[in-house]
Amino acid sequence: MPEVYKLKTPLRDEDVEKLKIGDKVFLSGTVYTARDAAHKKLVELLKEGKPLPFDVKGAVIYFVGPAPAKPGHAIGSAGPTTSYRMDPYTPDLLDVGLKATIGKGSRSQKVIDSMVKNKAVYLAAVGGAAALIAKSIKKAEIIAYEDLRSEAIRKLEVEDFPCIVANDTKGNDLFNEGVKQYKEE
Repeated sequence: MPEVYKLKTPLRDEDVEKLKIGDKVFLSGTVYTARDAAHKKLVELLKEGKPLPFDVKGAVIYFVGPAPAKPGHAIGSAGPTTSYRMDPYTPDLLDVGLKATIGKGSRSQKVIDSMVKNKAVYLAAVGGAAALIAKSIKKAEIIAYEDLRSEAIRKLEVEDFPCIVANDTKGNDLFNEGVKQYKEE
């Protein structure tokens, strides 16, 4: 039976090790945004031995390119981006301490293996619920790569950001389990 967890960032090993696929997670604290163009720049910095624009240890990255904020709002619609585009870069970030990513869709086996190795998780956000998700984002500021516009890295302050554990630290995959269950019925 899935559990419900309220977690505060930055995440620790003990926070993510208890999570199982299907668990519901409500995140509060700081979450960073980045999509493929920003991920490429982050990994280039790592390969050059240069510092990243934020402390990645225990961090959570949300794969999103938010819409501009309307007056009085922290952010516009902020629905998840398909995650597989970040798969070539994710293991490098997990190796330096990233604890969770948030997006939609499944991850490659290479990323799943890296999550097991590095005690990290992948959280799925519900696609099509961008306006609802944006309500849990209380503050947003661009911290790097403003030239990437909607894909710039943002520092978000979130409160009870809703997610579902899609890949846990044991290598379990909610997407594969769902297909198995469907075929068994």
